[in-house]
Amino acid sequence: MKKNQLGTSDLYISEIGLGCMSLGTDVEKGVRIIHEALQMGVNFLDTADLYDFGMNEEIVGKALKGRRDEVIVATKVGNRWNENKDSWIWDPSAKYIKTEVKESLRRLQMDYIDLYQLHGGTIEDPIDETIGAFEDLKKEGLIRYYGISSIRPNVINEFVNKSNIVCVMMQYSLLDRRPEEVFPLLKENKISVISRGPLAKGLLTEKMKDKANAQVIEKGYLNYSYEEIKEVNRNIQELLISPQTINSIALRYPLFNETVATIITGASNIEQIRENVLETTNNQITKEQYDKLQAITKSTIYQQHRI
Repeated sequence: MKKNQLGTSDLYISEIGLGCMSLGTDVEKGVRIIHEALQMGVNFLDTADLYDFGMNEEIVGKALKGRRDEVIVATKVGNRWNENKDSWIWDPSAKYIKTEVKESLRRLQMDYIDLYQLHGGTIEDPIDETIGAFEDLKKEGLIRYYGISSIRPNVINEFVNKSNIVCVMMQYSLLDRRPEEVFPLLKENKISVISRGPLAKGLLTEKMKDKANAQVIEKGYLNYSYEEIKEVNRNIQELLISPQTINSIALRYPLFNETVATIITGASNIEQIRENVLETTNNQITKEQYDKLQAITKSTIYQQHRI
């Protein structure tokens, strides 16, 4: 599988990564899915301390026992469960980050984390303090690089200007092209995008009608009505060149932009990871298709969090 450099780091990650959030809590099943992903050429796993109260990290750690050098592991920090574990608060403080990284390492059974990401963030955060914590963890050798998971232009701008982030994780798909607004800034600063949600919750697949729940049918998705989503899918269908599918077009679209280093897809079973990898690696989209895809979808910008 093709690997792309993540920002200015020495991490070269597979163009499709496994989002571990959807693995569930069946440990053996989760381990099998991860092993299948590795067998298919995936070398980038994305988890978070928030997922299943840390159990997700534990599954990743168990799956990678004895295989640490094969994989680039990313996890996230910032969302702090309360004592009852029925809600969480946002805590980007240096104290919490430096404490929680050790908990993540314990659950992962690892000595270091390849990519440590701030799991959100607001412009009101103590951003300098947060950056300082990540820089200290780098110096201590507990993490190799850091990034942020954010869709807020004002937060992204602050980290681009003040920190040494190598990537920004953003929801990005044909139905959500808002991240394209910040691509020039990230490209100029040699910061990569990690694209999550390329299939738009299944709305950009052959099974779109099955994936559209009552809320989507009634209220649409982002700034698309349900009828517009169906129209986009019909238009994509007309662009297909065998053996392409709507799935493969949706998966390849983010990767056409060189700022995107990888797309993150989830998998709750082995068949899903196989399908996603094969759809991504066995298909390409042409420049003509890309231009038409942009013409049949909406180019929008983020309306909030701009200043």
